[in-house]
Amino acid sequence: MARLFGTDGVRGIANVELTCEMAYRLGQAAAMYLGKTIVVGRDTRYSGDMLGAALSAGIMSAGGTVLEAGIIPTPGVALLVREMRAAGGAVISASHNPPEYNGIKLFDSAGFKLPDAVEDEIERFITTGGLEGQVARMEEAAWGASQEATDLLAADATSYLASEIAMPSGGSLGVTVPLEQAREIYIDHVVRSIGEQGLDFSGLRIALDTGHGAAALTSPEALRRLGAEVIVINDDFNGMDINVQCGSTHLEPLRMLLAESGADVGIAHDGDADRVMIMCPDGTVVDGDMVEAVCALDMRERGVLAGNTVVSTVMANFGFVRAMREAGIEVVQTKVGDRYVLEAMREGGYAIGGEQSGHMILLDHNSTGDGLMTACQFLAAVIRSGKPVGEAVRVMEKMPQTLINVRVRDKHAV
Repeated sequence: MARLFGTDGVRGIANVELTCEMAYRLGQAAAMYLGKTIVVGRDTRYSGDMLGAALSAGIMSAGGTVLEAGIIPTPGVALLVREMRAAGGAVISASHNPPEYNGIKLFDSAGFKLPDAVEDEIERFITTGGLEGQVARMEEAAWGASQEATDLLAADATSYLASEIAMPSGGSLGVTVPLEQAREIYIDHVVRSIGEQGLDFSGLRIALDTGHGAAALTSPEALRRLGAEVIVINDDFNGMDINVQCGSTHLEPLRMLLAESGADVGIAHDGDADRVMIMCPDGTVVDGDMVEAVCALDMRERGVLAGNTVVSTVMANFGFVRAMREAGIEVVQTKVGDRYVLEAMREGGYAIGGEQSGHMILLDHNSTGDGLMTACQFLAAVIRSGKPVGEAVRVMEKMPQTLINVRVRDKHAV
């Protein structure tokens, strides 16, 4: 059987592959394996309400408290887990995928994605019936033990076993607590990260495509607070337009907006805003490799590039690798997937890692990919360079590269 968890949680077509029962079991697992206080957020997908209700019901049925963050970027949930000192977090999103898809990803108490071993434990929990399945098996074991009990000690042990496996009820059930300031906490965190560097974005005109996703409620406000003039598109949502011909995977609307508005830079997010793509005024795409190169060189100049090392994947353009090495910066390359980038960063104590697709992790600022934070740190680096965006990104020369998708029977076995 294929593994339930992919590189970014559990995903599938909502109500077909990713069902309410699955979401309910994942909620129970979150409360059982992470702890009793779970921050829950989601993107703008139509199925988010349905799956969110099921997930939260699962958490509460296991005696957990749901800290409800509402519609918020994925990195906002990771931040809130730490800010609220929660046991973990859950995000209902399928990131850059079409609207009919949805997903659930879990964070630990430090805002990091779960390691494979914990996901495997959760998968076993889910496939064996969740908490109800555990209770049924323990009750059966207790009944069997009671039939074999021949003395008081065995009977006492059986009584204790039965008391430990009862489903929560009454006052032991969980509740939901709305986090009214959830998005404000995230926005303030990003804005302060630039203010602490003595910078703002005054005089900067930004073209922004929020992809009908969660960034619509955070990125325009954050950039405006930093002093930028923001011209934004696709900042409304109806649940079925997220990522549709817009955002970080469909850049033509942003290119048109740049041409019409005369903006200094373009920014595009995916549905849950854990990634970002940048665009120069002439429509040239600044992908994740180029963004990471600019940020890494700036961090080295400021003396904050931990280990004088960057982390990327095997899909990184060789131009990125060459530019870093010529600058005296070590490059660690991992398997494809931001979880593997993060693992290498944590193992080596490194501060920056990313993917060509626009995922970038800045561990000095957040514990997961953060599209808005990445865009802001990139713009801060550009401002310090004293150059326009189109010149600032010339720190690396992209080499010819061909990426080919190969269909296989079982991608998890490859």
